[in-house]
Amino acid sequence: MRLSNRNKAPVYNFVNTLLMMFVTAGIGAFLLNEYRFNILGVESYLFLLVPVMMLIVFHLNGRQIFEYDSDGEALNFKNRNIIPFLDKPLHDEFPKYKLIKYDVINIFFIKRLYVTISSKNSGSTMLKYEISYLTRKEVNDLQLSLNKVVKANKEKNELK
Repeated sequence: MRLSNRNKAPVYNFVNTLLMMFVTAGIGAFLLNEYRFNILGVESYLFLLVPVMMLIVFHLNGRQIFEYDSDGEALNFKNRNIIPFLDKPLHDEFPKYKLIKYDVINIFFIKRLYVTISSKNSGSTMLKYEISYLTRKEVNDLQLSLNKVVKANKEKNELK
């Protein structure tokens, strides 16, 4: 199964650009109020605070683009940001038989995928992916696919 929200990258770029324009307009409105009009008092700091907080929330949600591929004998995960220099992109590929378990953590508007794989050196390794920008249906499809792999691995291990 393949899952990707790469086609939504222009929307995320637009939202990011719009938020940057709000920050710029907020700075301009704040400076105009402070040095020219002086209509608002302390409330003028909201011109700075609100757009900056919206931009911070947008980027704290994590990497926007998530790609998953379970076709063939390997699982392939890619997670990257729309702004290349902001975060290092993640790319992991490993055989399906190494998948031990996974967890999807959902806290308010932040979603994370934790994948535990078997490792020769340390026994197991946990990989973290940010899936906040996936829809509920895409998350359910991802869980369904990962459940199939985990179930197949458990059945193989029971036969041994």
